[in-house]
Amino acid sequence: MLTRRQVLAAALPLALQTPLRAQQRPKIACVSTVFFKYSHTQHFVDRFLEGYGWNGTHHKPPMDLVSLYVNQVGESDLSADRGRRHPSMKIYPTIAEALTLGGSKLAVDGVLLIGEHGRYERNEKRQTKYPRYEFFQEIVKVFRSSGRTVPLFNDKHLSWNWEWAKQMYDTSREMGFPFMAGSSLPVTWRTPSVEMPLGSKIREALSVAYGGVDSYDFHALETIQCMVERRAGGESGVKWVKAYRGDNFWKAYDDGIWSHKLMNAALSRSHTLTPSREGFNNDFPTLEAMKRLVQRPVAYQYEHADGLKCTMLLMQGLVEDFNFAADIDGHSAPFSTQMYLPMPPGRTTLANFFSPLVNNIEKMFLTGKETYPLERTLLTTGLTAAGVESLYREEARYDTPHLAIKYKPTRDSHFWRT
Repeated sequence: MLTRRQVLAAALPLALQTPLRAQQRPKIACVSTVFFKYSHTQHFVDRFLEGYGWNGTHHKPPMDLVSLYVNQVGESDLSADRGRRHPSMKIYPTIAEALTLGGSKLAVDGVLLIGEHGRYERNEKRQTKYPRYEFFQEIVKVFRSSGRTVPLFNDKHLSWNWEWAKQMYDTSREMGFPFMAGSSLPVTWRTPSVEMPLGSKIREALSVAYGGVDSYDFHALETIQCMVERRAGGESGVKWVKAYRGDNFWKAYDDGIWSHKLMNAALSRSHTLTPSREGFNNDFPTLEAMKRLVQRPVAYQYEHADGLKCTMLLMQGLVEDFNFAADIDGHSAPFSTQMYLPMPPGRTTLANFFSPLVNNIEKMFLTGKETYPLERTLLTTGLTAAGVESLYREEARYDTPHLAIKYKPTRDSHFWRT
């Protein structure tokens, strides 16, 4: 005969059946593709193991990273070194063992999924097939077999495959576990330190960034989305996406497909704008100079269901940062800022902008609540895949009824203000 406790437990989602761990430091597992110097895994793992500078103090997370799984171990691997320096963190040969600590049931209180970097195949669209979905499925398998779940964080977009990304989102909602994803862009410093006013009426928005397709395009789309989701009515989803590349990019510029005023405002926020003339360090590039400096420009323009049009510009060679501008009611000049990612000497060394992201993850692990909407990452995942698809279809407009993703933003954006 079932006891009253068993009946109540059976009626609850798996996420609410977690045994109480009063007065215990949470145990965290990390599931990773590869762990080498300056990889994303190092930026996350070292912060959980060693701490990081935060608001004038050296902050050590109030939790313990106790297990690590690395999918590809090469000559430059750091996992063995970290295991020697931190004997409380064990390295396991499988994802299941990392989550169960070598036992048969889930034995940790939070999971980091870092599926970035490593030697993985590319498909015909030049998308890198990082195994985030496959790792997610292995994690969920342990959740299901253990009869409980814990908060999970996925680095960057959910998957290169839209259907898999949507399945990851649906699974988290079905099983009821806290799930966050994305990169540092929405939570890093902003210069200036501004918040898009909640309920703003946005007429057009744009970002100017750098990098390549199926990588930094995701970051540039996040730059836009964490701002425009705060508009009146909240997010309504996206109807279509159209990409422009090379000569078609410049033709679209000439045709006024996106606002020159917003593009110039975003460029004026850049800390890395390349001088167009030798011996000058603060001139603004002419169109001819931009064409000379930017060898492979890419744009994604898309329309939201409520009519808002947004444009993402990748202008490698002109800038090396992520800049935002929007035309909003009540402002005669563009509302603009930069998502500030300070690169120390060596460019990818300390990457201090990972600190606010880790801080948000800590909060989720401690409270069991997501600090910002997972729907944002679902939408930016879909936009990235749609932009790639439009390029693959020779820059044809790509309709996106599957991106009818509606959600409300959190009142606070949780970006780093200090």
